[in-house]
Amino acid sequence: MNIAIIGAGWAGMAAAVAAVQAGHHVTVFEAARTVGGRARALDAAAPDGTALALDNGQHILIGAYTESLRLMRLVGVDVDAALLRLPLVLRFPDGSGLRLPDLPPPWDALLGIARARGWSWGERLALLRMAHAWQRAGFACHPGDTVAQLCANLPARLLEGFIDPLCVAALNTPAQEASGPVFLRVLQDSLFSGRGGSNLLLPRVDLGTLFPETAARWLRGRGAIVCTGQRALSLAAGRRNDWQVDGTAFDAVVLATSSTEAARLVSQCAQTAPYALTVPMCDWSASAQALRFEAITTVYAQGTPHADGRLLPEPMLALHGDAGHPAQFVFDRGQLGGPPGLLAFVASASRGERAQTERQVLEQARQQLGLAGLQAVQTVVEKRATFACTPGLQRPAAAIAPGLQACGDYIEGPYPATLEGAVRSGTAAVQAL
Repeated sequence: MNIAIIGAGWAGMAAAVAAVQAGHHVTVFEAARTVGGRARALDAAAPDGTALALDNGQHILIGAYTESLRLMRLVGVDVDAALLRLPLVLRFPDGSGLRLPDLPPPWDALLGIARARGWSWGERLALLRMAHAWQRAGFACHPGDTVAQLCANLPARLLEGFIDPLCVAALNTPAQEASGPVFLRVLQDSLFSGRGGSNLLLPRVDLGTLFPETAARWLRGRGAIVCTGQRALSLAAGRRNDWQVDGTAFDAVVLATSSTEAARLVSQCAQTAPYALTVPMCDWSASAQALRFEAITTVYAQGTPHADGRLLPEPMLALHGDAGHPAQFVFDRGQLGGPPGLLAFVASASRGERAQTERQVLEQARQQLGLAGLQAVQTVVEKRATFACTPGLQRPAAAIAPGLQACGDYIEGPYPATLEGAVRSGTAAVQAL
C-alpha cells in the first residue's frame, strides 16, 4: 500500500517504521521543521553564549517501555549508551524517600518500601498493605475513583512524599483529579511486569537522537519520504476507496498529529465524505475536541558544578511541590551527557504563567537544594503536554474509517499520555490497516 502518515512525532515515526517494515510505501508529512512532536530536541544557548542542545521538556522512560526500546534498537540507537538505567528512586534532597533494589518483583518493591528512609514502620506497613490489596484485586478499582480516593487511607506523609509525585510524573494530573484505574495499570505494568520494569531510563542524548531523528534517517535510507516543514492542509475521501492528502491519492492514511489537528482534518473531511462516513467521522472529531489538557513546564538553569562535575548528589531528585513550589523533580543534566552544572526542573500539571513559574522554581531550588546562584537558561512551557487523565475519560478510538486510522498518546488505551503509549498506538494503527 501507499500510506500517508500525517505527523512526525513519536507516534508518527513508530507508525512509519512499522509501515516500512511491512513493505508499504510511506510518505510522512510534518508541519514543523524538525521531527519529534512534543518530545523533540531544542536549540538553546548557555548564559555565556555557548550553544546547548536541550529538549522540549525533560522526559523519563521506564524499563516497561518495551515497544519504545524495541523501536530504538531497530532504527540503530545504542540503548545502553543513550539511556542511563537506574532502579526506581523517589529520593528527596534530605535523603528521605524510596529506592528499589535490583531484585525481581515483588521483592524489589517489598524490600524498597521496608528500607525507605524517613518513613515510620507504621507508614511502611500501611503502604505494603495497600499494595497487597491492589494486587489481590487485580489492580482494579471503581472506574470513577480518583487516585486521591484510591489512596485516602494512606498516611499524609506517604501521600505527599510518594503517591503525589508518582501520580503527577506518570499521569501529569494531580492526584485529586487523576484516574485511579489508569494509575493502577501503570503500577501493575511497571512494578509487577517483570524484573527491571520499574527501572528509570534517563536520556543521555537529546530526545531527537533518542528516536525520532534517528528513525527519520532510517526511513529515508529505506526509500520512505519524510517531509518536514510541510503541513497537510486537507484530507478527503477519494472515489476509489482511497484518500486524498492535499490532492494526492493514498491507499491509507494515519493521522499522527495532535488531537486538535486530527479533529480539524477529520471534521473537514466529513463535509465531503460519503454519507456512511459522515456521522462516525463527526463523532470521532467531537470526541477528540472534547479532551482537556495539562501543561508541563521545564525550567533549565545553570549553576556552578562541584569539582567532580556534579551539582546534585543524584542524576534525579524529587522535590516537595505545592502551589508556590511548582517543580516535582530536578535532573542534573551534567550527569546525563549535558554540560556540567545544567539542571532541568520539571513542573508537571503546571498552572502558572511562564515567568512566575520560573521565579518560583529558582526560589524552590534555593530553599530545598541550597542553590542560590542559579541562572535561568530557558523555560519551556508545553501548554498541551498531555490530556488530563481523569476518571471515566472517553478517549477517541484509533479507527476512524476504513483506511483511516489515528495514533497518538491520546488515543483510547489503558495508559496515560506517555511516549510508550504514543509508539504503541503508532505500531497498532499500521497493523490495523
